[in-house]
Amino acid sequence: MAEKIAFITGGNRGIGFQTALDLGSIPEIKVVIGSRLLAQGQDAAQKLRAGGVEADVIEFDVVNPAHHRAAYDHFNSKYGRLDILVNNAGMAGGTFPGKGPEHNASDVPLDLLRRVFDTNFFAQVAVTEVLLPLISNSPAGRIVNLSSILGSLTFHADPKSPIYHAKSFAYDASKSALNAFTIHLAYELRHTKIKVNSAHPGWVKTDMGGDQATMELADGSKTSVALATLPDDGPTGGFFHMGQPLPW
Repeated sequence: MAEKIAFITGGNRGIGFQTALDLGSIPEIKVVIGSRLLAQGQDAAQKLRAGGVEADVIEFDVVNPAHHRAAYDHFNSKYGRLDILVNNAGMAGGTFPGKGPEHNASDVPLDLLRRVFDTNFFAQVAVTEVLLPLISNSPAGRIVNLSSILGSLTFHADPKSPIYHAKSFAYDASKSALNAFTIHLAYELRHTKIKVNSAHPGWVKTDMGGDQATMELADGSKTSVALATLPDDGPTGGFFHMGQPLPW
């Protein structure tokens, strides 16, 4: 049995797939990817195995509570624990070109706001709560929440920041809320060996990020992988990009 079991939600493509590839390239880690469409996940798992990665796949729609429980049953029955949870699945909600209606805080469609929060915040909290007992069984559990620099309230409030004019309320607010979850959960688990951190992967060339993104896919997983494999003296309750802390 592999020494560590990692679960990457939305791991069948983009940053999630790259994260699975890079984590699975570490000899002691077996990766399990969650894919909303099982057939796509099976194709991705086959590609991972072809690349020498020990990989498995489960059907997993992050907004489906039944899939949360099924994931728990899978890891509990096969391993009795979960060592790494990468909450990677999410949606754009208008932040990126061609991915939804742009909006201001004053005119955000409420159905869009609810849909983005359901995916990027409520579902992340829910699946983490379900899987936390298994993560507690790990000798050194790691939880990585895929956030974004666009969730930084400090940067959004600073006219001199690089994102000051990059405002799309639904997405940005959902990531700010996810960051709050990171802080609160890390505090709650501060006396355990579990570490909880938020990752900003960067603006990456994916279906979500678009062709104008400044980072290649191969670099988009580096922050998540680093936080998923932190040593015992590593940080918890932080917000990072490429090893550097970001302001909340």
